[in-house]
Amino acid sequence: MVKAIQDLWIQRTDGIVIFSRVFHQTIEDQLFGALMSALNSFAQEIANGGLNNFEIKNIRFTIIKKGNLFFIANSSKKHKEKKVLAELEQIASKFIEQYPETNSDNWDGCIDDYQIFESKIADALEDPIKKFWSDF
Repeated sequence: MVKAIQDLWIQRTDGIVIFSRVFHQTIEDQLFGALMSALNSFAQEIANGGLNNFEIKNIRFTIIKKGNLFFIANSSKKHKEKKVLAELEQIASKFIEQYPETNSDNWDGCIDDYQIFESKIADALEDPIKKFWSDF
């Protein structure tokens, strides 16, 4: 099975990134979260619905909002958007099932406990190192 999602961020609507799995990090997670929150607020003002996806060069960012959480994934534009969206929906469901308190207004603000989530979704994320070697 081909994995479409390369990098993943889970953040609250207030911009706090509570989980990320990024292979080639070029921007600090919390700065990325603030940027995504601002972009979504801008999109809500002009489009009355928020941001669903956007593209930068050959990378597509796909966004799902579930309650107080944004699930943001990037992928190659070569992958079908429906496939990326389906994979992201599965990840979102697993996260909300595992950590329901994160989606409530009573969340304690601690993000340290969420890094183990990567082991639960490793089969859903593309591994750029393996992909690099398989292309030879």
